[in-house]
Amino acid sequence: MGAITILPTFLSANKLLVFVCLIVLSLKEGYATAEAESHTIHVASLLPSSVCTPPATAKGLDKKSSLQVIHKHGPCSQPHEEKANIPTHVQILLLDEVRVKSIHSKLAKNLGSVNVMKKDAAANLPAKDGSVVGSGNYIVTMGLGTPKKNLRLIFDTGSDITWTQCQPCLRSCYKQQDPIFSPSSSSTYSNVSCSSAACTSLNSATGNSPGCSSSTCVYGIQYGDSSFSIGLFAKEKLTLTSNVVFDNFLFGCGQNNQGLFGGAAGLLGLGRNKLSFPSQTAIKFKKIFSYCLPSSPSSTGFLKFGNDGLSKSVKFTTLSTISGGESFYGITIIAMSVGGKKLLISASILAAGGAIIDSGTVITRLPPTAYSALRSAFRKQMNQYPMAKPLSILDTCYDFSKYSTVSIPKISLFFEKGVEVPIDARGILYVNSISQVCLAFAGNTNDFDVLIYGNTQQKTLEVVYDGTRRMIGFRTGGCT
Repeated sequence: MGAITILPTFLSANKLLVFVCLIVLSLKEGYATAEAESHTIHVASLLPSSVCTPPATAKGLDKKSSLQVIHKHGPCSQPHEEKANIPTHVQILLLDEVRVKSIHSKLAKNLGSVNVMKKDAAANLPAKDGSVVGSGNYIVTMGLGTPKKNLRLIFDTGSDITWTQCQPCLRSCYKQQDPIFSPSSSSTYSNVSCSSAACTSLNSATGNSPGCSSSTCVYGIQYGDSSFSIGLFAKEKLTLTSNVVFDNFLFGCGQNNQGLFGGAAGLLGLGRNKLSFPSQTAIKFKKIFSYCLPSSPSSTGFLKFGNDGLSKSVKFTTLSTISGGESFYGITIIAMSVGGKKLLISASILAAGGAIIDSGTVITRLPPTAYSALRSAFRKQMNQYPMAKPLSILDTCYDFSKYSTVSIPKISLFFEKGVEVPIDARGILYVNSISQVCLAFAGNTNDFDVLIYGNTQQKTLEVVYDGTRRMIGFRTGGCT
C-alpha cells in the first residue's frame, strides 16, 4: 500500500519538475526571442570610412551581365573629391524632399506632356516631368560608342530615358569625371529622325513632346530640382560588359546640361517605359534586373541583368500599377513590424495612396498615420537612449556619444504573397554624427500621398525586378 501511495507522489513530482523545466526553457526562449528582435550595433561602425572596401562577395559576381554599383560621393567613386563638393546631410535630405514632392505632384495631378520644345532646342527648357535626380544616387560604368568610351551613369528606377553629356556643348555642360562623349569620334553613332516612332515615344518617356532640329529628333527633360538635359536623340552601340553589347541603343546625347549629378556622365533609365534600358534589352534579359545597394559609401554593390544565377532564396511579390505613374514600379505593403511586433496599422491606410519602390529616393516615406505608429513603437523601445534634435525631415534622433554599443529594434515590411522583408540595421538609421543618429523614415503630408520605399531601407538587399512576369523579389544579404 505504501508503494502504491508513493508512486503517484513520485510521478507528480516528476511532472512538476518537467513543468518547471518547461517554464525555465520557455523563459529562456522568450529572452532569446526578445534579443533576436533587435540589432546590436557598435557605435564606431556608424562612422563613414574614407577607404573603399569592396565586399568579398563581389568577387563571385557573374561578370557577363553584372556591373559594380558605387555611391557617387563615396571613396569608391571619387577618392579625391573635395569635401566642399560633397553635399551635407541636410542638403541631401532637402533634395530628397524635393524629389518626393515632385513624384507626389506627378502622381496626384497625372500630368500630361507639355509641348514647349522649339527648333532652337538649346535655348529652351522642357516642362518639369515630375522626376528629380536627387542626391542619394548610385553609379555604374557602361561603355558607349566605337571605339568604346566608359561612362559613369546614375541608375534610376524612377526614370526612363538614358542620356549622357555630348560634345559639342552648345550651351553648357556640368563638370563630370569622365571625358565628355564625342559622337564624331564614334563610327557607330547615328541620329534619330523627327518622323520616327522612337522620336514620338519620347513624349511618354520624358513627359514632354520632342523637338526637331534639321530633321533630327530633339529630346529634353527637366527634373524637379531644376537639373536638366537637352540634346539630340540618337542610336549608338552600348557595351554592358565585354561579352554583352547592344547595337542601335536609343539614348539622349545631351548638348545642354546642368544639375546636381555628382560628376556622373548622365543617367541610366531603369523605368518601365518602352524607351527604358530594361525594355530596349528585353529580348536578351526579358526585363529582368536586380541590384544590391551597399551598406555604406565605402563599400560596393551590384547591378545585374537577366535571371542567370538568380538565387532560389529570392521571395517574390506582385508588382502593381500606379495611376498616372506607369513608369514607376508599384508595390503593395500590407503591414510593418517593430521589434518583432506588427504595428496596428490598417492595410487600407498603407494602400490609400498606392506605393512604389524607388532607387533614387533616400528616405522611405510612409502615410502619416503609419509613420506615427512606427515612430511611437521605435521610441518606446529606444527610451533608454537620450534623444537629439531633429535632422531636417527626420524627427526621431538619438545621441550615442556616450555608448560603445547600442541595441535598436528590428523593422520589417510585409508584402503580398506572405513576403517579409527585414530591413538591415544600416537601413534603419541615418547618421549625421554619433551625437545625431536618426530613424531613417519620414511621414508624407497626408495618407493619400503615394508611399515610397526608399534606397536607405533597401541597403544590402538584392532587389529583383521582373517586368515580364510583373513581379518584384527580395533577398537578404545580397551585399555588405
